[in-house]
Amino acid sequence: MVFFFTVRGGAVVNPSSDGPATLASSDVTCYMGTDKHENEHLIEWGLPTDVWFHVERMSSAHVYLRLPRGVSIDQIPRESLEDACQLTKANSIEGCKKSHVQIVYTPWANLHKTADMAVGSIGFHSGRERRHYMVEHRCNAIVNRVTKTKAERFPDYAGERRAFEDDELARRKAATRLARAEADAANKADAAARAGRAAERQG
Repeated sequence: MVFFFTVRGGAVVNPSSDGPATLASSDVTCYMGTDKHENEHLIEWGLPTDVWFHVERMSSAHVYLRLPRGVSIDQIPRESLEDACQLTKANSIEGCKKSHVQIVYTPWANLHKTADMAVGSIGFHSGRERRHYMVEHRCNAIVNRVTKTKAERFPDYAGERRAFEDDELARRKAATRLARAEADAANKADAAARAGRAAERQG
């Protein structure tokens, strides 16, 4: 079982030309494992668009934001980031008692799990892919608002992964077809231009 929450959307930070400029709340999926055993499933079955959150150097829940394509970890809207970090702090037995804590967050693909690690424990492939956010204090308004949206679900991990990969494959094929069509059009235009110049010389 996994807990899902509704977090705020907002303006994308430094949006790219081919990505969205703003995200609605419905564009961002926030979810959290119910315990360390469920966290193992989330670590195994995450998607490349997921970002993992945890209180640094303390035990805490594993919170994730699933972003839409075209939005990177450094482009997460400020509001979405704040909600996720407040939720992470609130779900740390030790962290929730402290006035301020540091949250570490990183792309799901940067999580590194080995067989000798304890259940729920995780490492990182690259320290450079980690980001940090300091929660200066608990914001009850945010924590209460987000917590009230909690919903319990039983995700089909394999199905979600399969659907994502199928969609990725379809997108790549569509991009390849478009590139070929554009190249063919450019070649035909070039051939027509050459033929026109040749006709002018003969005339």
